[in-house]
Amino acid sequence: MTSFHLLALIIFVSLAFDFTNGWHDAASSIATIVSTRVMKPSWAVVWAAFWNFVAPLTFGTAVAATMGKGLVHLEMVNQHVLLAGLLGAIIWNYATIRLGLPCSSSHALMGGYGGAAIAAAGFHAIIVAGWIKPVIFIFCAPVIGLLSGIFVTAATSWIVRGQSPRKVDRWFRRLQLVSAGAFSFSHGTNDAQKSMGIITAALVTSGMIRSYKVPDWVIICCALAMAGGTMAGGWRVVKTMGQKITKLNPFGGFAAETSAALTLIGTAAAGIPASSTHVITGAISGVGASRRFTAVRWGVTRHIVWAWVLTIPGAGLMGALFHFLFLNWVR
Repeated sequence: MTSFHLLALIIFVSLAFDFTNGWHDAASSIATIVSTRVMKPSWAVVWAAFWNFVAPLTFGTAVAATMGKGLVHLEMVNQHVLLAGLLGAIIWNYATIRLGLPCSSSHALMGGYGGAAIAAAGFHAIIVAGWIKPVIFIFCAPVIGLLSGIFVTAATSWIVRGQSPRKVDRWFRRLQLVSAGAFSFSHGTNDAQKSMGIITAALVTSGMIRSYKVPDWVIICCALAMAGGTMAGGWRVVKTMGQKITKLNPFGGFAAETSAALTLIGTAAAGIPASSTHVITGAISGVGASRRFTAVRWGVTRHIVWAWVLTIPGAGLMGALFHFLFLNWVR
């Protein structure tokens, strides 16, 4: 396989990963608005897809830079490593979708990429400093989401105090359209940039571009792939996020989506590849806990947290396995 054909394959697989990312994480972005019956599922995915497409075109590419050149020394890897990392992430994504677990596509890609790089060049291929914030945010993101969910719930409860429940419900059914759009936008600012980073890294390692700068056509293609995946939906994850953690009404859905959106926009601005799944899970739990601690099904969240912890090493093993397969079969 020539270098050009390998580059074309990497671009195709990167866009396929973005599609699975939208398919997987879109479930998180529409779970609240579907479970509260503010929108029908078919309209909810269209709404989310639109904002997932708009976000990467308007917000910048700080996360793409972190993913593409901040985790692994580019001079120590080649296109086979990038392809192996992508395939490892896609396999992990597919497995967790089948199990209905809302795992992080972001961390799956990090794990697959890192595992393939270690298999190819050893641990010194890893930029340790680049992994610190993303790994810390595996644990910090859901906690920030939880605390934000509690705060937004308390603040909005104070604002609507004295209003009739029927009037509050009517208001927040409308406001949840805004909050759901904001959360889908924040998801696009963060998640679509992961594949942009990998494609740009492939362009650099192949010599197609000299400096690391995400081309406009890469931004547009990744945005379209993410939006297309969102349209596909991931209904098992919707059920887990929207029904199994805690029972949500439009007021709670608005609080969860708003707090998650604010958290994700902050991490995207800082160039931290945080997980929208982690954040919204924490936010939903925070909304439930603000009513009463037992309103949250903590047993469900324990299974989700274990899936989070295992995502980077699990996808890393998949990435390393694909690299070894390429060594034996492709070359």
